[in-house]
Order: sequence, then C-alpha cells, then structure tokens
Amino acid sequence: MKLYNTLTRKIEEFSPLNPPLVTFYTCGPTVYDYTHIGHLRTYVNNDLLKRTLKYFGFQVKHVLNITDVGHLTGDDDSGEDKLEKGAQKKGKDVWQVAQFYTDFFFQSINEMNIEPADILCRATDHIQDMIKLIEILQKKGFTYETKEAVYFDVTKFKNYGRLSGQKLEEKIQQAREEVYVDKEKKHPADFALWFKKVGRFANHIMHWPSPWGDGFPGWHIECSAMSIKYLGETIDIHAGGIDHIPIHHENEIAQSEAATGKPFVRYWFHNNFLKVDGAKMSKSLNNFYTIKDIKKKGVDPLSLRYLFLQSHYRQTLNFTDQSLNAADEAFKKLKEHIIILRKQSQRTILSPEKLEKLNLFKRDFIEAISNDLNIPKALSILWSVIKSNIPSLDKLDLIFDFDQVFGLKLNEVFEEKIPDQVVKLAQERLIYRKKGDFVAADQIRKKIWEKGFEVDDTPQGFKIKKRAFNNSS
Repeated sequence: MKLYNTLTRKIEEFSPLNPPLVTFYTCGPTVYDYTHIGHLRTYVNNDLLKRTLKYFGFQVKHVLNITDVGHLTGDDDSGEDKLEKGAQKKGKDVWQVAQFYTDFFFQSINEMNIEPADILCRATDHIQDMIKLIEILQKKGFTYETKEAVYFDVTKFKNYGRLSGQKLEEKIQQAREEVYVDKEKKHPADFALWFKKVGRFANHIMHWPSPWGDGFPGWHIECSAMSIKYLGETIDIHAGGIDHIPIHHENEIAQSEAATGKPFVRYWFHNNFLKVDGAKMSKSLNNFYTIKDIKKKGVDPLSLRYLFLQSHYRQTLNFTDQSLNAADEAFKKLKEHIIILRKQSQRTILSPEKLEKLNLFKRDFIEAISNDLNIPKALSILWSVIKSNIPSLDKLDLIFDFDQVFGLKLNEVFEEKIPDQVVKLAQERLIYRKKGDFVAADQIRKKIWEKGFEVDDTPQGFKIKKRAFNNSS
C-alpha cells in the first residue's frame, strides 16, 4: 500500500512501526459551531483510509480528539476563545455549547456511516496530561514565560518548518503585527502552551490551576498530549485538513519531538478543501451546509458520501446542487442494481473466462486503493463489475467486498414491500389521470409522498418506489 506523505512530499510504501498494528490519530472538531460538509469530507476521507487499512488486514487503533477549550479564533494565538465566542452567540454557558456541538458532530458522522474512533478524548479531560508535557518541555529548555503565557520557543527546535516547508524568516515576513497581543513574545512563530488567567483572559470561564498560575492550555498541546498518552511517542499516521499544516501540525511536531526526542509522526495524511459553488464555505455567503441541510434537500446522507468518493482526497472538491443531485441519482441506480441482482439466478459454477474476469476486477480494485487511496478509480471498477457478464451472485459478493472500503451500506439494500394502502392510492391516481383530472391525481401523488414513497408514470401504468430520503425526518 502506498500513501502520499506530506512530510516527505512523496508517495511512499506504507509500513507501520509494529505491524499489523497501525496507530492512527485524527484531528477532531472544535465544538463551538455546527459540523459542516467540509468537515465531513475530511472525516469521510479519514474513514476511507481506516477502512482500507483494515481491508488489507491491519489492526487500526484510532484516536480522535474533541477540542472543547483553548482554540482561539486565530490559530496563531490571536483573537478570543472559540468556545466562549460560541457560548456568547448562543446565550449558553461554554460547557453546554461544547456538549451541544459535540452531539451534533457525532450525529453527523453517524449519518455518513463513518466508523467511530476507538478512543474519543476531550481536551478538558486531559488538562493534567498537558501540564505534565509542558513541564517536560520547560525542563528541557524549550519554553519561556511571560506575564500572559508560557510559550514554546521555536528557535530552539532546529527542524521547525519542515512539514510546511516554511523557514522561520518567512514566518516573520508573513506575520501581521496587529495579532501579537503579548509584547513579551520573542518570535512571531512562538506558540502558547499555557495561557494565564490575566489580561485579555482575566475573565476566561474555563480555567485550571497549574505551576504557572490559573489558566488554560493552548490549542496545539492537546493533540501531542493525547496522542502520546494513547498511541505512544511515535505514531504511524496523523490525519487532518491541509489548513492545519503551516501552524497546528507544525507546532505538534515541534513540541512532541522536543519532549520525547523521537520522531512524532511517520506518515502525515492531509485532505484538501471542499468549496461550494467555487467559493469558500461561509455563513456570510449563505453557502454553509450541514448534514441537516442535505436532508432538507431530500437527499440521503450516503449520497453525499458517494459524492465524496468521486474525488481524490488530495484534490479540491467543488460542491454544487447539481453535483449532489447527480451523486444522489447514481447512488439510487446503484441500489436498484443490487435489488435486481438479489432477485436473479442461483449460484453457478464460474467458467474459467468469468473466473479470470472476476479476479481481474478484484486485482484492479486492490491496485486502485493501494495507490494513494485512489477511491474514484475503485468506484469506476465497481460499475464495471455491475456492467459485466459474471453471474449475479458473484457480482454481489464482489460489490459487498468492495463496500468494506466504500462504506455505503450496500449489503443492507433490499427491496422494500410497498404497503397495500400506497398501491391502492397509486391505482386510484391512475384512474384520475386517465380521466384527465390531473389536479386530483396530483393530490394523491402528494399523499403517496407523505407516506414515504414516490410514483413514476410508465407506458404500462406506474412504478412505486420508496423515497431515497424522507424530508420529514
């Protein structure tokens, strides 16, 4: 299996430290606002990686963090705490806001059939772990203290900037003077490990005692503390969005390796952005979508997952209503094929020619997912299987095998019995149509829709099918 490693900027052969175990850390959400479809694309791609590793027989130990304190509106320690800002906006306390958006995150990933992590860890449950890590860094001479905070001194870490490819001189040139609130900060790239409950944070609601005074942790320290605690000092894979590369992940590497003296991460796995109608997703542009918005459009969340499968994780994906509807139609057709295949034929002995074809499909699928997670190619192979002349039950076996990676719940697709009441309504509607009373026919169509079904007119009469997704849910 080969993966692109952000650290080396190369596609490399994947080889875990202690096979078959793979230690896998995912940057989780900052729970101050709704999880949107951009976040979901990242978590689906992470899920595809995890499922692929498991498909190849690896045992994945997956840790995902929940940031419920310390993440400021500026990743460079500028601005206010995102949780407190979200609490003020909602008129609730920070703990309530964190729980509300945490629940929404888990509901969202469940709707997308994203496998939960083995270990879910909240920042607020690991304050002592962070304090211990900061103390180690302090003893090793990597920190300095100001009246406002404890900082990591990036000039003491010789490899700082290796992940992003940025030199410290470039960090100074790109720095905006107005964001540096602490005048005692030595270097613009130095980052806070611990904020004291003084100055701009004198009224900070979430705070804990520490050797440096009452306060709260910086954003970056939590990931190092929790990944080291649960996965060890060196982990196999660390995943996140490309926006985390220049600051958050750079800082994680610095503080982790400074503390342990060992490589922090062996393979960095980064997802590219999702745009909406060619623009960055933003509430001000009215193009901010959550899983609830997708459902309001009458689209099954798994159709959104199908849309994500059509784009490579390192490419930008442009989300539009047109692309969503096309993915929804394709996913419906895929499920219709499975229903038809379930009805067809008994198990037959494969001819040498068809056995060879089946083996080629399997080989091509493995080759695709092994090649830096080429899921779009793997999806095209699935459709080639459907269009092939191998026996129906063998097609199903192969489709369900592939779906261990795709995660579309294809083995749960069955034809649903249409209730007699719905059939009678459709028959009644047909009578009205033949009479030319299209107003009455349309009213019955609405009744059928409300019961969770839709009716399509055909030359032979009509066809009833369950709606892909129920808007009322």
